[in-house]
Amino acid sequence: MYKKLLIGLIVALLCLSPIAAENWNSFQGGIDHSGYRDGESDFVTNLWTFNMESPVHSSPAIYKDYIYYVSNDGILKAIDMETGEEEWNLDLEAKTNSSPIIHSNRLYIGCEDGLKAVNINSHKVVWDYDCDNVASAPVYHDDIIYFGSDDGHLYGVNEDGKVKFDKKLGDELRTSPIVVDNTIYVGSTGGKMYSIDTDESKNWEFTTGDEILSSPAYVNKTIIFGSTDGSVYCLKKSDGDLEWKVDLNDKVISSPTVDGHDNNVFIGSDEGNMTCLDVRDGTVKWSHSTGDKVQSTAAIKDNLVAFGSNNGYLYVLNKYTGAEEFTYNPGTILFNSAITSSPVINGNSLFFGDDSGNVYSLNINKYEVPGSTQMFYSIAVLIIVIIVAIVVVRKVKGRK
Repeated sequence: MYKKLLIGLIVALLCLSPIAAENWNSFQGGIDHSGYRDGESDFVTNLWTFNMESPVHSSPAIYKDYIYYVSNDGILKAIDMETGEEEWNLDLEAKTNSSPIIHSNRLYIGCEDGLKAVNINSHKVVWDYDCDNVASAPVYHDDIIYFGSDDGHLYGVNEDGKVKFDKKLGDELRTSPIVVDNTIYVGSTGGKMYSIDTDESKNWEFTTGDEILSSPAYVNKTIIFGSTDGSVYCLKKSDGDLEWKVDLNDKVISSPTVDGHDNNVFIGSDEGNMTCLDVRDGTVKWSHSTGDKVQSTAAIKDNLVAFGSNNGYLYVLNKYTGAEEFTYNPGTILFNSAITSSPVINGNSLFFGDDSGNVYSLNINKYEVPGSTQMFYSIAVLIIVIIVAIVVVRKVKGRK
């Protein structure tokens, strides 16, 4: 009898695990910010471009066969990852730079007027929690959605939108919180990183030299994040003591992506570099220059690391050496748009958005990219320049 019960329990757990794996519970999908989800074996990677009609600064959430993007104007769109076609859209009636999360058919998104919950089956806002601007992604943990606000409060609401946690910390909370072992970590514009238990008691706070806009990541019992003072910090999870600190010479707004297996942390800086640090002591393994600010958070898959730059290029590097595997410039130089939105990867498909309002689907394994919609404009400009040059040359020759 006990053997049958044990077998039944194992089968039940196996059946439940794929469902849990589909949830996108935090910024970039997890406390490591890897931005990666295994794709289904029959999922076909297609190349496409989708126009959101206003700039895209927030990062998307992946759930089942759809990717969910929100434009700065507050238009939420569900896009079929395989075809690039819009499934449905919803006007949130508030601007946002926050990234959505999804748990069990509920999407949660921060806006300038608070946090909203959207039922992705009915395509409707089921509740909203009014507070000051929520600029970062919330996190879902044990049936509670935690998020920071510009009013300086760290909130926790249940799935019905009822407040279960409210901690006044001071200054604006613009980083996406993470939860590890029932402890919440969140940074503030006052330059402080906080450790708060889910019972609202404060464990510790650590002060940096400037604002913290970089969302913390967790690896090996440490919390890693950047500050606009130009440094990356690694703190002990238990007491907030400094393990190591690395100066990257300019503001660090990008959030770290950690790869605990290889002891790597990848993080961008306004100096224009994507830098790989050793998780254990902060040693710089390599640094790749893009020539412009790197404010997006990297996504990793196998031996590849992908990120965007404000120069309008998406970069895919070898994560061990920092060497370029390939780059993609959808603006074809003449119409470059900054890429501050963080890329995400589903199987072999890589997705990212930019300030032109476009979302792109690439094949990261085959280094295949969609044709640029800006190419036609570039060709038109080139033709005009050639015509003007011919006219000028003829006029000069006519005067002789």
